[in-house]
Amino acid sequence: MAEPLKNMYSRPLLEDLATRISVKDDHFDKVKFIEAIFSGQWESLSLKERMRKITLALGQTLPKDYRKALCILQSLGNDAQKGLFVLFPDFVEVYGLEHWEESIHALEYFTKGSTSEFAVRPFIKKDPDRMMEQMKRWATDKDEHVRRLASEGCRPRLPWGEALTDFKRDPSPVLEVLELLKKDPSKYVRKSVANNLNDLSKDHPAIVLAVANRWKGQHEYTDWIIRHGCRGLLRLDVPEAYALFNYVNSTECSHILENAHLEASATNIKIGDSVTLSWDVAIKEPVKGRIRFEYAIDFMKANGKSSRKKFLLLDRAFSEKETLTRHRMHHFADLSTRKHYPGDHTVSLLANGVTLAQTTITVTE
Repeated sequence: MAEPLKNMYSRPLLEDLATRISVKDDHFDKVKFIEAIFSGQWESLSLKERMRKITLALGQTLPKDYRKALCILQSLGNDAQKGLFVLFPDFVEVYGLEHWEESIHALEYFTKGSTSEFAVRPFIKKDPDRMMEQMKRWATDKDEHVRRLASEGCRPRLPWGEALTDFKRDPSPVLEVLELLKKDPSKYVRKSVANNLNDLSKDHPAIVLAVANRWKGQHEYTDWIIRHGCRGLLRLDVPEAYALFNYVNSTECSHILENAHLEASATNIKIGDSVTLSWDVAIKEPVKGRIRFEYAIDFMKANGKSSRKKFLLLDRAFSEKETLTRHRMHHFADLSTRKHYPGDHTVSLLANGVTLAQTTITVTE
């Protein structure tokens, strides 16, 4: 099992940071800094909680003058390891809201070595008009990390980030930024734009579909963005999304697919076990559109109800008759994003949202 990411903030790493700062600031108290971090809780803290505790320790030991403190952190430049550089935007978030110009310049600088996507969000909330104008300027920057920040920083539903509820209600300021990035040559940036569209589709599916229709065919980069940006709508079997990307409709799917079969290697398992899912289906005639094969599991929840999660198996066009026979391993181990509970779990084989076959797996503790 991989070591938790939060463990990158080890005592040796932070002592190294203290030494680097003390070279730039003769008055920096290294002992006080380390004690402030490791006193009280530490082991049980999450990654973000550890980052915040380190930030507060910096606030206690760097100069009280924010501008001077910021200059010291910026002066570390490329000397700082990447794990340390990630901390510095958090310092700006906590201490820099009342120092707009200096903070925005620092966030732009720090994002080139890590990411300022979380730290910009309080600035957006404080003055959305001013900050979104800054995002548009960043969207035209020559550095791909800065351009990505323009998109990633204003995602309404950024994972582990503070939700931007105003943009959930009205996504137009976000779309103005994305318009500037829709043909970006960097895949790093395009992935962010697609993720932003996917966020928006959860609250405004019709708007995202309209944007996708307008953007479609403008550029190969743009087509990639809208395809990935509409992935959530495809998972929800939205007919307009299927039509936009030339998928076979549900009626035709039912007509051209036959002999579908789904089988689990074990139907009685314990939490933590793995199961091989074997599936077969025949495409009895060529089709012009695409077919998206998925399997869905109705996971049992703590309250006894079920919650469906889909997993992609295959997504392509079929220009001739074909019989598919495939296998997929599924792990019923707990994750940070999913806890398993005992009970019957229905597994379904789907094609463009149409149920082709089902089986049941009983999970016990």
